[in-house]
Amino acid sequence: MADAFRLAAIVLDERSILRRTREIEQERDVAIYDLIESNSFRPEGSAGGPYNLSLGVEENRLTFDITLQDGTAHGKVMLSLTPLRRVIKDYFLICDSYFKAIRTAPPSQIEALDMGRRGLHDEGSALLQERLKGKIEVDHDTARRIFTLICVLHMKG
Repeated sequence: MADAFRLAAIVLDERSILRRTREIEQERDVAIYDLIESNSFRPEGSAGGPYNLSLGVEENRLTFDITLQDGTAHGKVMLSLTPLRRVIKDYFLICDSYFKAIRTAPPSQIEALDMGRRGLHDEGSALLQERLKGKIEVDHDTARRIFTLICVLHMKG
């Protein structure tokens, strides 16, 4: 029964992606691959999937457009992006510092920035789980990977 409550496929709404670079494409591909390999995704009141998910942004809202594997519409969940904006912004800032530090900084500084980066990623994931409560139940790892994809939707190449 646990296999019924999982994502089988995920796509990002191409209209939502701001700009892409090779690195952004790689981030997206890795997050999607990891998400499909292992996830827990249980829409409230659902009899089961597996599900396909289209993740996008419409009118300042994050959209989870859910279908069954055969393409049958299953529902759409929309969340305000406002509560996530600060953590996304902070995450981008620390990621930028981290990637710059990799080139020249001592290992201790790189490690500190990496810990901060992971901490913000966890914060964003926990916030996402909280915002999805009562709509879609996801485990911590699934929330982390979806948060990565939300960030990809906001990356400027």
